[in-house]
Amino acid sequence: MAYFAVDLGATSGRTIVASLGSKDIEMQEINRFPNRLIQTGGHWFWDIYALYDNIIEGLKTAAKQGIKIDSIGIDTWGVDFVFVGKDGLFLRQPYAYRDSHTTGAPEKYFARVDKKMVYEKTGIQTLNFNSLFQFDTLRNNGCEAFKNADKILFVPDALSYMLTGVAVTEYTIATTAQIVNARTRKLDADILKTVGLTEEKFGRFVMPGETIGTLTPEVQELTGLGAVKVVAVAGHDTGSAVAAVPARDGEFAYLSSGTWSLMGIETQEPVISEKSESLNFTNEGGVEGTIRVLKNICGMWLLERCRAEWNDGLSYPEIVALAEKSAPFACIIDPDDASFANPASMTKAIDNYCEKTKQNKPVDKGAYIRCIYESLALRYREVMNMLTELSGKKIEVLHVIGGGSRNKLLNQFTANALGIKVVAGPGEATAIGNVMVQAIANKEAASIADIRQKLSNSSELETYMPQDREIWAKVSIKR
Repeated sequence: MAYFAVDLGATSGRTIVASLGSKDIEMQEINRFPNRLIQTGGHWFWDIYALYDNIIEGLKTAAKQGIKIDSIGIDTWGVDFVFVGKDGLFLRQPYAYRDSHTTGAPEKYFARVDKKMVYEKTGIQTLNFNSLFQFDTLRNNGCEAFKNADKILFVPDALSYMLTGVAVTEYTIATTAQIVNARTRKLDADILKTVGLTEEKFGRFVMPGETIGTLTPEVQELTGLGAVKVVAVAGHDTGSAVAAVPARDGEFAYLSSGTWSLMGIETQEPVISEKSESLNFTNEGGVEGTIRVLKNICGMWLLERCRAEWNDGLSYPEIVALAEKSAPFACIIDPDDASFANPASMTKAIDNYCEKTKQNKPVDKGAYIRCIYESLALRYREVMNMLTELSGKKIEVLHVIGGGSRNKLLNQFTANALGIKVVAGPGEATAIGNVMVQAIANKEAASIADIRQKLSNSSELETYMPQDREIWAKVSIKR
């Protein structure tokens, strides 16, 4: 069987056709495209129509190649959403989570709503761009699209709607919004009421593996395909990525490494306590009823923004080579400091942080890169210590998945900092997880555990053992 996976990240997207092989998942990239932010009217937006158009192009290409697609699944970043009018059309382009309109929004919201109540219900960490705070901000600002919306669809659900005409709310993506009850796995009416919404404002609630609908006649004509079904996968890209962790058992921690780094563990029930709240851990929905207990960490966003400034076309091997030549531990930053969220200049933000913490500023590109890599590894250590405290388990292996799993230097630094084995791969974890859920929905696979066993034998995996542990143990983030 052939599965068409749409995998959209915060900076780029691609479509892939995949099938289950005897020992692995065979994947063919169909098209790749940028996902650019649009700045207009003093705000930042996503171009939902460009994303849709690129998906259509991918489907057209697959059809021209004679590929018989059995189903389609879409995963994206979390929290952002589209307003749909009563006529079924979108009311405006979706705000991007990096827009500054939600700066200070949690404080305004919690001035009138009990913070502990919200966390006890949702188990979601407080981040200013969570959909809950976006809703509250738009409502307070008198947003016309908010006032006139017939439905609110999260980005993967909005794209599925454009393909099928069917409005759904997929569980894993909805949990990122901070509006899902972590215990009932349903939208929480009390939380929605605090921002003037009801469950009726959202599409049919679905779990990963459920069929959303089939391609509309319009899309069939555009692509040359028939009535292919669209399946709800883990719509949140991290949910799809974690599904593809090649673990042999449940005793592992994972690090989904990309623009964002997300570190956590997989559990059957949410971990909601005073300690998890104080540490600002989140409980996001996973596949097959699991909960992803994790913490968001600013990831390769730091380097991506530096590279955009340099605009020198450096390849990743060249970047690593520059970092390796730089002096170790020359300066250490907190990757999650608010100053790195979306600065006009990332290099200047790093310089300012170093000045504030009485450190020398990076002297060249290699020093910036090494600073970022070492700082991320040390932040991973801090979060791993928190996970150990929350779970009460001694975690002895960290699975690094996603694009960052190919970053050999950062993976080695991570093993050094944590003092445990790091297993890196698969690099295409998000797309693989997307395909895995489609395979289960099409009854070609029995469960996530079965496919994980297959992946655990993959030759793509690489193991890193700790080095220089005593040296790394003496270094910490400067604040």
